Amino acid sequence: MLTSVICLLLLAPGQAATAVRGRLGPDDVGHLVEVKDLRLSPDGAWVAYVVEGADLEKDAPTSDVWMTSWDGGRQVRLTSNAAEDAHPRFSPDGRQLAFLSDRDNEDEITQVWLLDLAGGEPRLLTAIPGGVEEFDWSPDGRRLALIANDADPGAGRARDERGKNAPPIVVDRYLFKKDYLGYLSEQRARLVVFDIATGKLDRLTSGPFDDAGPAFSPDGRHIAFVSKRGGDPDRHWNSDVFVIEPRAGAEPRALTSFPGSDADPEWEEPPVWSPDGRTLAYLRRAGDSILEQTYGGAELALVAAGGGEPRRLTRDLDRHVRQPRWSPDGKQLYFRLEDDRRELLARISAAGGPLERLSSGPQVVAGLDVGRDGRIALVVSRPHSPPEAFAFEGGGLRALSRQNAAWLATKELGAVTEADFTSADGTRVGAIVVRPPDFAPARRYPTIAWIHGGPVGQDAFNLDSGDSFIAQVLAARGYVVVRPNYRGSSGRGLAYSKAIAADWGRLEVADVLASVEGLVSEGVADPQHLGIGGWSYGAMTTNYTIASDGRFKAAVSIAGVSNMLASYGVDHYIQQYEHELGPPWKNLEVYLKVSYPFLHADRITTPTLFMCGQEDWNVPLINSEQMYQALKSLGRETRLVVYPGAHHGIDTPSYTRDLLERLTDWYDRHIGR
Repeated sequence: MLTSVICLLLLAPGQAATAVRGRLGPDDVGHLVEVKDLRLSPDGAWVAYVVEGADLEKDAPTSDVWMTSWDGGRQVRLTSNAAEDAHPRFSPDGRQLAFLSDRDNEDEITQVWLLDLAGGEPRLLTAIPGGVEEFDWSPDGRRLALIANDADPGAGRARDERGKNAPPIVVDRYLFKKDYLGYLSEQRARLVVFDIATGKLDRLTSGPFDDAGPAFSPDGRHIAFVSKRGGDPDRHWNSDVFVIEPRAGAEPRALTSFPGSDADPEWEEPPVWSPDGRTLAYLRRAGDSILEQTYGGAELALVAAGGGEPRRLTRDLDRHVRQPRWSPDGKQLYFRLEDDRRELLARISAAGGPLERLSSGPQVVAGLDVGRDGRIALVVSRPHSPPEAFAFEGGGLRALSRQNAAWLATKELGAVTEADFTSADGTRVGAIVVRPPDFAPARRYPTIAWIHGGPVGQDAFNLDSGDSFIAQVLAARGYVVVRPNYRGSSGRGLAYSKAIAADWGRLEVADVLASVEGLVSEGVADPQHLGIGGWSYGAMTTNYTIASDGRFKAAVSIAGVSNMLASYGVDHYIQQYEHELGPPWKNLEVYLKVSYPFLHADRITTPTLFMCGQEDWNVPLINSEQMYQALKSLGRETRLVVYPGAHHGIDTPSYTRDLLERLTDWYDRHIGR
């Protein structure tokens, strides 16, 4: 029943080198950086990008704007500030660069800043009380289309200027809380036009709706944007693409009417105008039902700027696509294609037809831009290299940035393989396996199943600051790490992803166990020294697994949930709960079924470390507290670690380092190496 096929072995960097290199460890959270959000200049001579990392000395995440020449010979750091700088966009003439930053204000409200590329310091461009979320340049460079927030009625909520306690928080919305934002008021995100010379603001939209994804048409006569209109937008997922003239009093016109998500604002990928301004490309949720859209990815669609029936270019692909970009002649569209542990560059004719995969191999294309002259810039990560900027030329990659090169030269990473396992019902489960740098095939290794979150997402051939970094840290300490893409994961099509709908904790457990048993049968994993862990839905699956099987000697559950009744109304997933599970007063049995790790905590014998951010409103702390309390009451070995003020991501560098130290120590103590 259990089979495994090792499909690919990748040599870890430095294995053939003579220099002694160190192992990866918790302190390396201050060294790994990720390149993101790259943009080509209008003349194609430069590529702007964002570098995200962590400053251990200041104990804060960092985000700065850089620029590289197209030949990769010049790297220019444009911003260096304690604030987070992001979203760089060249002006149409290429002489200036606008970006978003929360610098120079105590409330950390994000505004647009403008930098003259001929020299000088950035200057503040907008001063909108609620801040700016997104923007796009007009073709003439005189205006910006902004997504600007209403002023926050709860700003300064803790105490007023006289030291008095703030007034009560009044809640009226159906979706009333969200991680990082807290309680949601009637504050909304509006489409606004900003005149750069005069500072004049023209608000184009109003009402109880949030707008997103502004994009000026090539002639500057219209702005495309995305919004959820009709009824209570908190209660439905029906976002549509609209166009509006950039003047006060103009009325928006809907271009799409699909009763689901068109250009879903959560994807942060605005509609894209064709070069001639006649057509808009956008992403549409795959599947027709709400359940399918919950577990499905996105398909590429086109709609005429004047309206009409959209054309779904990738409707039969059954794979998630991202970030569409037009070719300069408007005849083709480039996009990122997710496919079974990889994300590739692909292209399709705007007239329809078969798609063409332009890149291949073990990699994740994490960013894309296409210049006016056809130049293609990518952000690419591989199993042993974090996301960096590349030029895509002649079917290959040429490095443009080398942000991680010096650090990586000092480290020896574990080899990465892909393996397929057969689950109990015969389903093929793909996985990523990370081996210790000094792996010896003749011996068995302590093995940890590290499970990704989502569940809609996948473990892939990349290295970033998330699960792939944790896996390498564990491998550096002598563990084999298996990262299964259990059912519920993306990359294998809609049927594979939605197989777990309203049936959480059954198929995922079988798939995780299959990956572990497969490595045991191959002689890689030591069956007496097994561990398990994960973050978010990965922690949820960890809890399901240790409540189903007692073979694991240690577990680490970070920001997971096990009692769905207690989660109802305290996190920000109310729409999914009610659409997928139904309300608990109507479907109590379903809630009880998917809550078995808490309701049957007495079945758990695995020593379990629970960790969570104190201000996590995605998967609130109550979930970890309940599981900890249950195991503690039962006399099981357990521990709870709470990170003050942290959210779901726990991105404070000292907390991230602490988390890595604690989880590795927990495994070392209970599993042994």
